[in-house]
Amino acid sequence: MKELDCRGLSCPEPVVMTKKALMESAELDVLVDNRASLENVKRYASAMKKAVDAVQEGSSWRISIR
Repeated sequence: MKELDCRGLSCPEPVVMTKKALMESAELDVLVDNRASLENVKRYASAMKKAVDAVQEGSSWRISIR
């Protein structure tokens, strides 16, 4: 499984990076550190018919996309 670290990036960069990474891997963990990125990445993955789960880890979130 691939892990994509998008902490420190603002939208739309995490979504663009997630889109590219999903072309290479069906399963992906995305790390983000702001709520806008969290919501936008989750929304994008859901729109692509992926299962999405997010867990807060300190000041960041891990978004698991399957």
